Amino acid sequence: MPHHPLAPRPSARRTTLLAALLAGAGLLTATACAGDDSSDAAGTAKADTSTVSVTDATGTAVKVPAHPRRVVVLSEMDLDSALTLGVEPVGLTAARGQKGAPGYLADKAAKIPLVGTVTGPDIEKVVAAEPDVILAGQLADTQVLAQLRKVAPTLVTIGNDKDWKSSLTLTGKALGRSNEAEKFLSGYDEKVTALKKDLGARAGSEVSVARYSAKGTAVMQQGVFVSDVLKDLGFTRPGIQAKRGEGHSTPISNENLKEIDGDWLFIGTLDATSETGLLRQLQAEPAYRGLKAVKEKHATVIDGSMWTSLGGARAAESVLTDIREAMAK
Repeated sequence: MPHHPLAPRPSARRTTLLAALLAGAGLLTATACAGDDSSDAAGTAKADTSTVSVTDATGTAVKVPAHPRRVVVLSEMDLDSALTLGVEPVGLTAARGQKGAPGYLADKAAKIPLVGTVTGPDIEKVVAAEPDVILAGQLADTQVLAQLRKVAPTLVTIGNDKDWKSSLTLTGKALGRSNEAEKFLSGYDEKVTALKKDLGARAGSEVSVARYSAKGTAVMQQGVFVSDVLKDLGFTRPGIQAKRGEGHSTPISNENLKEIDGDWLFIGTLDATSETGLLRQLQAEPAYRGLKAVKEKHATVIDGSMWTSLGGARAAESVLTDIREAMAK
């Protein structure tokens, strides 16, 4: 799907709005708030002011532009959804374990400015991006949300269940691209059906997903993106991976590595560039080589930024591709 570059617009309200926000937070004196209002106003172009009401993941009704052109995304899933729907954001926050976009989206998002980290947005940078819509992911800090809503209409796009399909549908409504969202989800369902057929007897396999880091090996539990994709395919999960958790488990020591075993094992790191050596060290461990999945050559190294983080539509499609390449032979 082609991306539609978001056209730049004059720097209307930026200085005044930023000053007001910072002053409200006690970060700027009243005298510093005066200044560039008149010159900015002179450059303001007429814009489409029509709006639509969209109910976000918290049940809050938010009026958004009918045709938003400058979108800031504050989560990996929001970035994934926007790009899937053909919208290139004007600002993003860094992904987990990354300095910028998640690895699997890095080529598509290389030129998008950073407006924050995984821990939260930098309000000044958000203002500088001049958004007309902010997709706030699962942000729950009411004070930060209040600040963001002074900048532009802001929607919490990820519910407590972290369901990527619901988030994509909501994002489609917010960006005026509901048809694109529906088309993607329909195509995803078709791919799932085709893959299940091609997997044959392997469709009911026990599949383990693990993330390795310097802290050890963690497995992905229920209630996270990749577990939903595996459920769509009809796979079962070993041990605590069949139980709901906070995302991934606590690190598992090498002595207890059998806990990550399954008929099939998909394992990776968040940063495939800097942590490749770490994964090789794990693969050299006798406990790892003794896993059933490893001995049967059913272990596959995957992109952890895609499989084991917040995920999204593109990530889901790529997981299907990885599984097809590994298992549908």
